[in-house]
Amino acid sequence: MAQINPSILSADFARLAEEAKAVDGADWLHVDVMDNHFVPNLTLGVPIVEALSKATDTPLDCHLMIEDADRWAPQYVEAGAGSVTFHAEAAAAPVRLAREIRAKGARASMALKPATPIEPYEDLLPELDMLLIMTVEPGFGGQSFLDIMLPKIRRTRDLISKHGLELWLQVDGGVSATTIERCAEAGADVFVAGSAVYGAQDPAQAVRALREKADAATAAAPWACGH
Repeated sequence: MAQINPSILSADFARLAEEAKAVDGADWLHVDVMDNHFVPNLTLGVPIVEALSKATDTPLDCHLMIEDADRWAPQYVEAGAGSVTFHAEAAAAPVRLAREIRAKGARASMALKPATPIEPYEDLLPELDMLLIMTVEPGFGGQSFLDIMLPKIRRTRDLISKHGLELWLQVDGGVSATTIERCAEAGADVFVAGSAVYGAQDPAQAVRALREKADAATAAAPWACGH
């Protein structure tokens, strides 16, 4: 079944606890951490993640768009994140970092910017629980989905299948009711949605509708046959 992770980047930051409850039924709550260095935006950090983890039963999926990920990522596990994503472009020792995140009790995930190919990281995939393909340039919410990322999603799914891995494949950026089916057909099974959820009149219903669309597209996708 497809997993839908609403992004609180599109939520009301003054009401985060209430906004987290507004998406009851979501699989994870996606938390975008930006440092104004790795990406040209500044959002929230460890203290907010710690507070949010106490305010919701939905597990936190922290996406670190920050420099020096090797130093900071473990602190987000300690703050209560159930999954921590670091960027391949920002990690000096990705295998060691993934193992440290796992050792602390969270799922380890690695993200790739649109221009970063998946192929150089093929041997590293068994060290991960999830791989995130960015479908926009990281840094800001509300961007348009980049269709040119679909072949990369397909190649990544092929590598996951080739090695027989139980690796989640997440997409983040411009995911909506009009793009989620293409992502699912290409091989994604975890979907980050910001404005498509929090811009809806009923965010919880938006989550359900997105999941239904993704599940239907997955059921018809060649990669999912026998999956």
